[in-house]
Amino acid sequence: MSFWTAVVVIVAILAFVSLRMAKYRALSHGGDAARPQSAPREAELEREVLDLKKRLAVLERIATDDRQSNAIAKEIESLRDR
Repeated sequence: MSFWTAVVVIVAILAFVSLRMAKYRALSHGGDAARPQSAPREAELEREVLDLKKRLAVLERIATDDRQSNAIAKEIESLRDR
């Protein structure tokens, strides 16, 4: 390993450690204060997820009903051919 490669690796490690320390410092000091501000947004996102789940259920029901009706139509056609 060359000298400059070692310097780059050391700088990268120091940057990583610095970022982690800043993250943990922010979580321990200001993490609780930031939570109440995000609560309305989280509630909005939860409502949106529930709405999307309901829509997905309706689409699944439509797709399933369509398959059943197609299967019944094919079965009727096969019985006519006999």
